[in-house]
Amino acid sequence: MAIAARRLTAAAAGARVESALAPGMVTMKTFAPPLDALVGRTVDRVGRVGKMLTVELGDLALLIHLMSAGRLQLFDSRASLRDKASRLLLRLDGGRELRLREFGTQQRAWAKLLALDEVHADEAVTTLGPEALPCPDDLAALLDQPRHLHPLLRDQRVISGIGRSWVDEILWTARLSPFRKGADLEVFDVEALGAACESTLQGALDHYEEVIGPTVPDKLPMPLQVHRRAGEPCPRCGTQIEAIHFKDYVMCYCPAEQTGGRVLKDRRLSRLLK
Repeated sequence: MAIAARRLTAAAAGARVESALAPGMVTMKTFAPPLDALVGRTVDRVGRVGKMLTVELGDLALLIHLMSAGRLQLFDSRASLRDKASRLLLRLDGGRELRLREFGTQQRAWAKLLALDEVHADEAVTTLGPEALPCPDDLAALLDQPRHLHPLLRDQRVISGIGRSWVDEILWTARLSPFRKGADLEVFDVEALGAACESTLQGALDHYEEVIGPTVPDKLPMPLQVHRRAGEPCPRCGTQIEAIHFKDYVMCYCPAEQTGGRVLKDRRLSRLLK
């Protein structure tokens, strides 16, 4: 999200909105002010809060949650209203368009048009935990819960800004099982997890700054070591990376370094081990 906000700000700041449309039937979660209140306004910047983006235009802002399949990108031409992937269109001067697209049929991405000074009071923002980068000083207290680390780190109410892909990377870097419970962590485990969080997320940002040009692509070139690499050797020890498939995502891990050599049962074949 951070790299998307930076690139979009650099490309769209100063552009004037000629029209604003929401082809996605359920995209807009607010109705006052109306979306056409953006017409004639100028894009000041694109910001980020947690895993959400904010498009700031004077005293108004669009708070946008991409969910898992959304993309906010700037295009040099305008989309047809028949484009099934389009959810929100900010048509800018010069024929350009800031376009929220979502792949798939679920239409989970959403946007709210709010007063700029009300964004941080919105419930989607007030429920967020502290930012993951830099790692919170009270990480041990945040994780002191009887929940597995994988869903715990993904929970934006606990720590904000960590996506599913990066949880796999962070836990692998820290050599911790995704099914270790937060309340069971020792002091050195928390220290390892905090260091892994910092190095993984900062490393990703540094990587994106080097490889992503002025336009953010549909698929980010993510510097992944274990996520989406099931069946490949672990980059550290050579053990085969294993995976557990859930309905909406895949969890990857190294059995030798994270689960004491145990290969956990895949949910596609049986119930998850408790």
